[in-house]
Amino acid sequence: MIRALFVCGKNRLRSPTAEQLFATWPGVETDSAGLSVDADVPLSPEQLRWADIVFVMEKAHPARLAAKFRACLNGKKVVCLGIPDNYAFMQPELVALLEQKAGKFLRS
Repeated sequence: MIRALFVCGKNRLRSPTAEQLFATWPGVETDSAGLSVDADVPLSPEQLRWADIVFVMEKAHPARLAAKFRACLNGKKVVCLGIPDNYAFMQPELVALLEQKAGKFLRS
């Protein structure tokens, strides 16, 4: 079982889409959160400890993640998907990008 955590800015569009999309994949458990203080679900140390792999959406996110949660990232694989914040929740183009970029890390 792969535990995948998806992180974006406010946990409203990209990461919840990824969480919902990959939750249906066999052998994958998902969760999502945001890095902003006003995120719908703010990222917690517990979520990072739970995850086997952490997906972030933008190039700035790994540095923000490390600045806030360095102690929780020991040995965690962090993958930047390079997906900008210009998609709607479950937008077909976003789903296709997520499948293309994150899917290869989650296939059994």
